[in-house]
Amino acid sequence: MPHAQVNGQRLYYEDTGGDGPAILFSHGLLMDSSMFAPQVQALANLGWRCICWDERAHGQTATGECAPFSYYDSADDAVALLAHLGVQRAVFAGMSQGGYLSLRAALRHPDAVRALVLIDTQALPEEEHKMAGHQMIVQEWLQSGLSDERAVGIEHIILGQGWEGAAAWRAKWQQMQPGDLLAAFTTLASRDDISGEIARIQAPALVIHGDADQAIDIERARAMAASLPDARMVVIPGAGHAPNLTHPQPVNAALLDFLRQLPR
Repeated sequence: MPHAQVNGQRLYYEDTGGDGPAILFSHGLLMDSSMFAPQVQALANLGWRCICWDERAHGQTATGECAPFSYYDSADDAVALLAHLGVQRAVFAGMSQGGYLSLRAALRHPDAVRALVLIDTQALPEEEHKMAGHQMIVQEWLQSGLSDERAVGIEHIILGQGWEGAAAWRAKWQQMQPGDLLAAFTTLASRDDISGEIARIQAPALVIHGDADQAIDIERARAMAASLPDARMVVIPGAGHAPNLTHPQPVNAALLDFLRQLPR
């Protein structure tokens, strides 16, 4: 399995390779790099070099004992991974948490970010009442493990109701180790508000958001799109928090249209 020893981390990644333009896919909280399989399938055949990776405390990067980190650390991880692979610039595509680190990469490493694809994400911190609910679930999870009932509740938040691939993700969540879980949610809860800074980002951006997202209100995405100097927004009807996974056709159509129009 490919791992890169960069930035003090051992990061799992998958890379379709080639010398085409690069796009780096960064997953959401509790997810992993495999959530972008529909996008990789669509883009790799068109000459794009698709790089997907598992972030700290997630997937095959997880160790069971994750030290405290910030999304700026994750942004540094992403840029270091690209450098390890010989890639100077890439489109940064991030879903939710992946968007948090992608925005911070654009602020901290603007020369590495050719463009942004921001899927169901935001520039603001968590809403207090939602974070309180998250923390209640995490405490129960840490103390007693993730029950089937709680796993279904998380499924509905991230994947919506009735998506056929949900069982595999519920099984992954139930295998998460406490040290990784605690680190991941601590980072989520402690992130800073960058809504006043994103006007500095000059990279073109595509904002994609499901209109049935329970985790991040669509108005937060609209505000983010309005604050970015060069952004367009596409709403995915009926989609929840992970539309690239549950509604790949409209997401891929928007993504391909955006990528075709990027300046060389």
